[in-house]
Amino acid sequence: MYGWIWRHLPGNTWVKAVISLALVVAVVYVLFQYVFPWAEPLLPFNDVTVDNQ
Repeated sequence: MYGWIWRHLPGNTWVKAVISLALVVAVVYVLFQYVFPWAEPLLPFNDVTVDNQ
């Protein structure tokens, strides 16, 4: 998959590296701004039960 992306990016190695870094930053931004806040209520992280014994 990464090879396919690398082959389809325009430019030489340095340009491809900069574009790849920008793509990674964009994906991380979208995940933290939209995907994780949407999915957080669906995850059971706050469903903690402690037994009183």
